[in-house]
Amino acid sequence: MHVVAISVTLNDPEAARDYLQSDIVPNVKRAPGFVAGYWYGDEAQRKGASTIVFESEENAQALAKMIREQDGPGHATIDTIEVYEVVANA
Repeated sequence: MHVVAISVTLNDPEAARDYLQSDIVPNVKRAPGFVAGYWYGDEAQRKGASTIVFESEENAQALAKMIREQDGPGHATIDTIEVYEVVANA
């Protein structure tokens, strides 16, 4: 398994949350190899992050590439996108 780890700055926290729930989560759930996704943040500090688990590195890299190439509505600014191998879980 591999994960895509993303950190963002929330430019408009309320709009970002709405967009996350209405667009991002449903689209990510349909991505090939999707296993699970977790989105979390601190609206007061305008920071957010996600960890999205995929069956393979290829699936994770495909999502990371799509996110890098996509222009969103500007509710959040992507700070980092990293792909990691899962080396342990519980």
